[in-house]
Amino acid sequence: MIGKRLNDDVQEILRKVSAEVILPHFRNLRSEDIEEKSPGDLVTIADRLSEEMLHGLLADLLPAAAIVGEEAAATDPDILERLSGELAWIIDPIDGTGNFAAGQPPFGILIALSERNETIAGWLYDPLANRVCFAGKNQGAWIDGNRIRVSQDEPKMPIAALATGFMAADQREKLLERAEGHYQIVDIPRCAAEQYPRLVLGTNHVSVFERTLPWDHAAGILFLNEAGGKAARWDGSAYHPADRRTGLLGASSQKLWDEAAELLCDLFSDQAGSAPSSQDFN
Repeated sequence: MIGKRLNDDVQEILRKVSAEVILPHFRNLRSEDIEEKSPGDLVTIADRLSEEMLHGLLADLLPAAAIVGEEAAATDPDILERLSGELAWIIDPIDGTGNFAAGQPPFGILIALSERNETIAGWLYDPLANRVCFAGKNQGAWIDGNRIRVSQDEPKMPIAALATGFMAADQREKLLERAEGHYQIVDIPRCAAEQYPRLVLGTNHVSVFERTLPWDHAAGILFLNEAGGKAARWDGSAYHPADRRTGLLGASSQKLWDEAAELLCDLFSDQAGSAPSSQDFN
């Protein structure tokens, strides 16, 4: 169980890193402060400084926990093996880097804590709104200290945000064709720290993800599930941070998840658990 003191300490760390590193660089980046790790995947000086600071502060908080950060894993994918250990912090120092580099919201910080490859706590922080979403395993979901549950209202036309950027062209076309008429399809925010709260708050009702890296998804999946929604693999199995598979379906209710799975699952039936290439971690 995640105690109040640990939760408060992590939230203090989130605000400290935001105030001292992230916000001072927002709309204040030079061209040399932005690099491309792989085609279309950016990293900024703020990402690196944020991860460095988070690493130090979280290590002080739980010295026994391993630390898996996005930027460190981009350099050394073997770091992912730490997720199978007893305790591990999982860090996305700036989620939505493309938005951040363009001087546009949304962007955020994602932190998850895993125990033996199961997420037991997650924090999703929006620096501009100073909003903290928190979830603890079997402890519920919270936004700024207030308990949150997904709405029980059933939308007439569910809103779907489909993350198709990492899909093959034919798979993307089939997904959009199949979803048309069943969902109102909207643009994704390109920021998991924003997408998962949208599902919980009912701004969106269904989301499909192809790439499911732990720093992008571990915290948000726990937050959505603890709020009464559902995020799981296409076969219905639970997400685990060290799992190398692709493909994930999230929905703001069990009913909407079941309906989406029935409609779309066969499009993703060939996704297997093979290990991705090092580029997939960038």
